Amino acid sequence: MKSISAILVTIFIASCGSPVPYEKAADAQEAGTEFIRASLDGDYNKAVFYLYRDSTNTNLRLLEKWKSDYNHRSEEDKVKYKDASIIALSITPENDSVQNFVYTNSFEPKDTTTIKVIRMQGEWLVDLQAIH
Repeated sequence: MKSISAILVTIFIASCGSPVPYEKAADAQEAGTEFIRASLDGDYNKAVFYLYRDSTNTNLRLLEKWKSDYNHRSEEDKVKYKDASIIALSITPENDSVQNFVYTNSFEPKDTTTIKVIRMQGEWLVDLQAIH
């Protein structure tokens, strides 16, 4: 009886802390924007949701580097990133499943970044391996 109670308490606690699921992106622009916004906000759990998980985990390692760089910034800079607007410079298709998303942000407008957004099994995801 004690073990059943312990299991029920564990399930209850786990269900109370479960994160709100994110919505899949409808298109490449939405996937890119959601990923970028999450990165600027320091919400790396959300960024991972929009990240393509490659077989070598390269994308996860690259995102971990982004997260580390973000965490080493001052609190003042983090607030400025959260307040920054995303400035999409171009979103260009390579083909029907790959789009290049070139952007900057209003906090660091000279810092231009390109991410590749790919459609895998009907889902739009960010592939950092092709970053410029």
